Amino acid sequence: QVQLVESGGGLVQAGGSLRLSCAASGRTFSGHSMAWFRQAPGKEREFVARITWSGGSTSYADSVKGRFAISADNAKNTVYLQMNSLKFEDTAVYYCAARRYAFVSWEYWGQGTQVTVST
Repeated sequence: QVQLVESGGGLVQAGGSLRLSCAASGRTFSGHSMAWFRQAPGKEREFVARITWSGGSTSYADSVKGRFAISADNAKNTVYLQMNSLKFEDTAVYYCAARRYAFVSWEYWGQGTQVTVST
């Protein structure tokens, strides 16, 4: 079983930056990819960014392209989400997810970390 623990959320002013971390523990994660999702109040959970564990291939939601960057440190079993030029609409609970294989549902989820952007 893999446990995912997010950290780094908080309150930031619009235009500011935050870096989220997601540490995988319990078993060395050697799966296919990890991702960040977010859920704002009253809205469905949405995809933010993804990275493949081996090759570092990334993809982003259009709403965060050019502002957010996902990266991975395989040695630390940790994925990061660098968020720059934050907007009020980025306010949400951010979740880390992982899966062992491509093109399957995300199998493991973290508990989430709150990001609040003030105007």
